[in-house]
Amino acid sequence: MSLLKQHMDDTYFMRMAFEEAQKAYAVKEVPVGAVVVSNGKIIARAHNQVERLKDATAHAEMLALSAAFNHLGGKYLPGCTLYVTLEPCLMCASATFWAKLSRLVFAASDSKLGYTTYPFHPLHPQTKTDAGILQLESEQLLKTFFKNLRKV
Repeated sequence: MSLLKQHMDDTYFMRMAFEEAQKAYAVKEVPVGAVVVSNGKIIARAHNQVERLKDATAHAEMLALSAAFNHLGGKYLPGCTLYVTLEPCLMCASATFWAKLSRLVFAASDSKLGYTTYPFHPLHPQTKTDAGILQLESEQLLKTFFKNLRKV
């Protein structure tokens, strides 16, 4: 696949993850969205539902991974890419390890809780990563969310 085509695909799928983040924003959840792609098709999508479900593990990534497992009928996601609008936390990054995810693409970095802030990286050695696609849009949505949260 050419780099231009890959970038176009990455941008499209990250836009779908961003739409999920906007859904989270609309219901006062931290605006993070995720989609899982297999063979060029979205097989799962989710957004944060921590507040709604009263579940600290209901991150967009965890929910999207669970939906992808169900869709494929297995416990591994070989050949799948997870697109997420914020760098995964340690819990979510570790879940991608166990899923044997082929690729992780995230928009905005998380300098406080992102997995790259840790001295070890919990991704599977075979997992490829890319970052920065729709970074500015994702960062702005998060900044607006937290700014509005502090006003309340």
